[in-house]
Amino acid sequence: MTNASRTLLFNIHTLEWDNELLEALDLPRSLLPKVSSCSEVVGATSSELFGKEIPISGIAGDQQAALFGQMCILPGDVKNTYGTGCFCIMNTGEKAVVSQNKMLTTIGYQINGKTTYALEGSIFIAGALVQWLRDQMGIIAEAAEIESLAATVKDNGGVTFIPALTGLGAPYWNPNATGAIFGVTRGTEKGHIARAALEAIAMRTREIIIEMQKDAKTKFSNLKVDGGASNNDLLMQIQADLLQANVIRPQTTEATALGAAFFAGLATGYWASIESLAEIWEIDRKFTPENSPQNEEIISNWEKRIGLVLNNS
Repeated sequence: MTNASRTLLFNIHTLEWDNELLEALDLPRSLLPKVSSCSEVVGATSSELFGKEIPISGIAGDQQAALFGQMCILPGDVKNTYGTGCFCIMNTGEKAVVSQNKMLTTIGYQINGKTTYALEGSIFIAGALVQWLRDQMGIIAEAAEIESLAATVKDNGGVTFIPALTGLGAPYWNPNATGAIFGVTRGTEKGHIARAALEAIAMRTREIIIEMQKDAKTKFSNLKVDGGASNNDLLMQIQADLLQANVIRPQTTEATALGAAFFAGLATGYWASIESLAEIWEIDRKFTPENSPQNEEIISNWEKRIGLVLNNS
């Protein structure tokens, strides 16, 4: 049985394996593992591996670990991980918010018997778009070159890049959508394509966060970011501008590993409390939004042009 199938059998509201689903699928409960919290000692490694037993005490999915690693511990706190895709999660506190806008309702984490819920939205293509420009199109030799290339132009030159290279994830969930580049003219340069690609990553993130805010009936002022592409300063500034919110990058952008370590350290007493973790979490840089007509044009063109992609899929 796969991890995905086990997850689908778990009732996130009762915090137990779902009896109705088990009966429907004729699955004995005895086949399923014990469900543990994110921060407790559940076992130890063999002393033969490292010379001594090491407690296993930090347990979480990758994005849930990143949520905690980013210290998104209050309802309304949001983090976005920029990797091959983008994975955005909003803390909704003790309430499991049932999304009306095609987000996923999930458990954020559980510590000391207290469950924190979250809303999650997935973007299939983010860093993979930069990889595509490098490997298939050859307009850059290294992924890191996308920032300097995009900075060679002052704007996107009217270009919009819809990055539906493997369909579109939240909030559309359209597997048949295909990618498109709109607004290309004889004056279009590589820099315009590169800038439009970064804007596409930021716009897809913006779409998800807007829907999350509707579901949670809240408006946030800060987006915490992590993952490899969060080190792209131009992308982070574009994200702040299009969201009209601060984008905060921590000193440790490997937030998934950090979150797992935080869970483990709490369980073993290395850290005394969540509050003590918040004290050691540090900001690398805050990107403050700039308001300009250029932002409005990017958003307006995006909304018209993604509609064309969806209507043709």
